[in-house]
Amino acid sequence: MMKTYAGSASLTLLAATLPATAFGFALCVQISALSWILSTKYQLSLHEIGLVWAAGPVAGIIGQMAVGSISDRTWFAGGRRRPFILMSALLSASCLFLLPRLDLVADVLGIADILLIAATIALVLDLGINLGLNPARSLIADVTRQGHARARGFMYMQAMSGCWGVIAYLIGALAGNDVLINIGVAILLLFTFLPCLLIKEPRALQASTPHLREMPVAAHPQLGRIWIAHGFSWLAVQSMFVYTIAFVQQHIVAARPGEANHALDAGQVLAIAFAIMNCVGFLVPALALPGISKRLGQVKSHAVSLAMMALAYFGIAQFARSPAMLYVLMVFVGIGWGAIVSLPFAIMSERVGSARTGYFMGLFNLSVVIPQLLVTQFGRLLDTAPDKSLLFSACGATLSISALLWTGVREQLTMTNPEQQAAVPG
Repeated sequence: MMKTYAGSASLTLLAATLPATAFGFALCVQISALSWILSTKYQLSLHEIGLVWAAGPVAGIIGQMAVGSISDRTWFAGGRRRPFILMSALLSASCLFLLPRLDLVADVLGIADILLIAATIALVLDLGINLGLNPARSLIADVTRQGHARARGFMYMQAMSGCWGVIAYLIGALAGNDVLINIGVAILLLFTFLPCLLIKEPRALQASTPHLREMPVAAHPQLGRIWIAHGFSWLAVQSMFVYTIAFVQQHIVAARPGEANHALDAGQVLAIAFAIMNCVGFLVPALALPGISKRLGQVKSHAVSLAMMALAYFGIAQFARSPAMLYVLMVFVGIGWGAIVSLPFAIMSERVGSARTGYFMGLFNLSVVIPQLLVTQFGRLLDTAPDKSLLFSACGATLSISALLWTGVREQLTMTNPEQQAAVPG
């Protein structure tokens, strides 16, 4: 098996990022295929599809913190993260396989309500993905040393996840969602079982400085600042994901009314824009962020990336009136996106005890899923707004607040030996 704590061993680091990549790939498959299947194959209404999708944030709230905390204190079958990763992979793969076969499930169970079957499968799929994500992320913290090695691990995780996410969208576009689902099942099983068989988890985790890293949440204001700042980031990002289609329809393709492919044009523009964002989002953590964060610090690098993303949002609101201009500005959005899905995990993991990483990862996830639930309220305002560029103005303002809040987070001092740790005032 591969040696643990091999912060300089690229192969070990790469293997440790694969389980998180697998669950991220499954999530991309779900995003690409679920609504399509429910609307085209089972003719569910938009309201019914919304009910099915509502399972995701709820599953995240329930699952990630509980399983993260349990995995911190469990040792079973040679690992503390391995059992949860493997069980979650089997559960998620089974549900992915059943997505295009909901009618068969209904026939076997003798249930005529396809909405009930769809909601149940989607809920279990979301639950499986959410139950696996925290142990998968915590595995990276377990097998890397504190400091730049750990930050590099989370950046590699985003680079891998982003790359395979783009591949997922391309497979769906070129080969169809049915093919994508089958490939997703194979990727999910391969990328979870293989690393778990190769990586030897450490039974004893790295020692931490107690007064900095084992304090209760209420006694550690830095954690609260991180969660609030990250929550504002996700308010902007989730709003973009959900409502950009309205902006594109009004400002990008509305100049060509009456064309037969008007709706298709909007979908293609949206797909290309998000593909560009995701491409930049996985290249930035791999090529730029490690060196920049080493020079500027993780917190300052993250705040600067968010500020660039906020400026891009304001630019889209004011100037994006053609596909080309939207694509150019989405490049800069991708810089911030790459930081959002990599640096906060490294920043947060540096401030909690190694023995409680899973629990705090789950708690940290609340700063993602709660904004996802709140975004539905913004939709009501945007629906009545005459100018849909309000979306990106609001996103830019929210992300600016996030960048400002991140400046209030202290850079964590990386301590390389016990003498340095003892020198920190209590």
